[in-house]
This record gives sequence, structure tokens and C-alpha cells, in this order.
Amino acid sequence: MTQPRIVTPEEAKTLLDGGARYLDVRSEPEFEAGHPPDALNIPLQHASVGGMVPNDDFVAVVEANLPKDSALVVGCKAGGRSRRAVELLVAAGYTNLVDLGPGWDGKRDAFGRLQPGWSRQGLPVETGLPEGRKYSDLAAKKA
Repeated sequence: MTQPRIVTPEEAKTLLDGGARYLDVRSEPEFEAGHPPDALNIPLQHASVGGMVPNDDFVAVVEANLPKDSALVVGCKAGGRSRRAVELLVAAGYTNLVDLGPGWDGKRDAFGRLQPGWSRQGLPVETGLPEGRKYSDLAAKKA
């Protein structure tokens, strides 16, 4: 199994402009605060009082909303959750995935340098919980 490639925010924007979909795997409050336009929110983990808890329906909700050959840019806050989400989706048979490595905010490389994420690159941002793309709407399609 080949590992999906990691892309920069600029590469992700080019892919989205070409028809790929952005799958935001952050929690609902994180998604609501800001995300790329037209993004879908299917959290890998849910925010709770005690911290983050796994979303046991993650793969099933993705499968209910996106065909396995969908061109997807998968992103989170700083790359950790998106990497795990990509692993789960590849195991479920998804074939056209890329991982937005620096995520929404950005992350530090091995030398401590900031790799800016989507929000720090001045790329388009949308806020709120858009109808049809927020988690509750997408989860409702799960059989």
C-alpha cells in the first residue's frame, strides 16, 4: 500500500480548484471557527469535557458521503489527525487521497521551523456550520 502524498496549502488549493473535495477531520467547534470554502466536516475525534474522544463512525460517515475514488484533500489542525484519517481511509479502500501536512494552523518541522498551514497562508476561509457540509448533516446519511 502506497502512502498518500503530503501537500502544502498552496498545492491543496490547486487540487481543490481542480475539483478535489476538502475533508476536514477536526472537531465541530474547530471547523465552525474556520475552514476552507466548501469543506466537509467529518471529525476523526469529537471534543468532549474530558478532551478528545474517537469518532467510531468516522469511516462509515465518509463512506456514506463520498465514493471511494473521490479526489480528497484531508486536513486537520497540524497534521496528526489527518495522517491517521488517511491511514483509515486507505485501509477502507479510498484511492485518491492527499494529506494537507501542515494542516489548518501549521506545524514545526524537525528543525523547529514553522510550516504554515492553510489559515496562515492567506488562502480563502469560510466560518460557520454550512448546511449539507456540517457533521450532523453528513452523519445523517450513514445507514
